[in-house]
Amino acid sequence: MIRILAVGNSFSQDATALLELLSPQIKVRNLYIPGCPLSYHAELAGTGERAYQLQEGGEMCVPQLVSLEEGLQSGEWDHITVQQVSGLSGVEESYEPHLHELLAFLRARSDAAISFHRTWAYEAGCTHPDFPRYGCDRSRMADAVLQASEHVCRQEGLPVIPTGDMIARLREHAFFDPLRGGLSLCRDGFHLSLNFGRCAAAAVWAKYFTGEIPPFLLRNDLSEGYRLIAEELMRMP
Repeated sequence: MIRILAVGNSFSQDATALLELLSPQIKVRNLYIPGCPLSYHAELAGTGERAYQLQEGGEMCVPQLVSLEEGLQSGEWDHITVQQVSGLSGVEESYEPHLHELLAFLRARSDAAISFHRTWAYEAGCTHPDFPRYGCDRSRMADAVLQASEHVCRQEGLPVIPTGDMIARLREHAFFDPLRGGLSLCRDGFHLSLNFGRCAAAAVWAKYFTGEIPPFLLRNDLSEGYRLIAEELMRMP
């Protein structure tokens, strides 16, 4: 069993909601605060406030909020993931010193390997208030997220879960491009759709942590959307 704790927000919720279904050898829990940036995660590491939902399958799995330390103590974790809030993910100066402080807290309390979850750009036409920071351009946002996270993760020695890369690649297909009459991978312009979007994210995590493509995506009777996810997953290192 591979045991993963995500320290994140609704974007880690999207990425992990279907993960155990795709890869039964994985146990994943998500420490969730909606819209939570690295700065607030780092602050909560210092205060110990019980501000997180502990989630399983994208839903709260204990009746009370927990602190970051309580989340760490809720299991024995092989891996921990961290991430920046989506609107700031392409703004390099937003990462530090908060990421460094959060990593120091986690490393002092766990021997788990830590990875950075690179999130996705918003969809064309998204009305999220942070989208104008990137000229309301999904390609520009994707490039900014890639560049900022690559630089920061090199500095901190963090490997990257390339979820945002997968979403960008899928949007190159007309099937997943609403600008060309296709389906959006987002349900509201920024959160992932409950079927293809969440499946694509979970598939990236599954391959990253197990080295294998989920068996579901290897079936020969898949619809076009799932077939495209499988094809892009096979192309990713």
